[in-house]
Amino acid sequence: MKTPSPTIRNYALLSLLLLLLTAFAAPGPRKIKLYLIGDSTMANKVRQVFPETGWGMPLVTFFDSAQVTVDNRAQNGRSTRTFLAENRWQPIVDALKEGDYVFIQFGHNDEAENYPDRYTSPEDYRKNLIKFVTETRGKKSNPVLLTPITRLRFDKSGHITETHVAYSKVTTEVATQYQVPLIDLDKMSRDLVQQFGPENAKLLYLQLAPGDHPNYPYGRQDGTHFSELGARKMAQLAMSQVIAQKLPLLSERLAKPTAKNAVPPATNGKDAQPTTP
Repeated sequence: MKTPSPTIRNYALLSLLLLLLTAFAAPGPRKIKLYLIGDSTMANKVRQVFPETGWGMPLVTFFDSAQVTVDNRAQNGRSTRTFLAENRWQPIVDALKEGDYVFIQFGHNDEAENYPDRYTSPEDYRKNLIKFVTETRGKKSNPVLLTPITRLRFDKSGHITETHVAYSKVTTEVATQYQVPLIDLDKMSRDLVQQFGPENAKLLYLQLAPGDHPNYPYGRQDGTHFSELGARKMAQLAMSQVIAQKLPLLSERLAKPTAKNAVPPATNGKDAQPTTP
């Protein structure tokens, strides 16, 4: 039997060593899921309603997709009560794993007294939020409560009107009582809309004149749902709090800039860098 050459023996030993190192190497961080539960202001949209955009749609771009999966379960027209009654919550509980996150943002439909099929009293709204929080924690996952985003409603003096007083208050109280991270999108979005002003703020919402878009030939004056710009701005507000509050796991897994995007902007003509399309 012919004896293997030293080169072949060395190659075999190196291959075996690499295999052993790979087998015993520490595994990388587990990919976590960020579940979004809420209403139409957060939900994914179909092309037939474009440019209406839920703020959960651009949220995915803020995370490293190799480490975080954003699973948007928000649905148009749902309150906390109907989300539970339609069995939309239990499948999420069953799927939750340790370290996952659940962003919980309701209120728009809970407070709609003129829609009895979805209305939820503040007392029941509180109970439902507590259920979401406690059952998320029961799976060693992380609940985050978010107050509902403001509607486009200015008073005659040009000041944004607070439109979710009772339900934002309950959300804040539950967050305090159960020591849950709170993202106060109600206040943050009101501040943002006020900065835009009564006219420019229309750019954030689904405000279309007749002929602006084929999906809305007669136009649309909607002060609840967002344009693409508005959805992105609301997602930025939420992400600013993920970073500011240093939410574990999420704040560590943000998307990294590409080499091209990481180049600082030119300060003058001499510093300008040519770009490739």
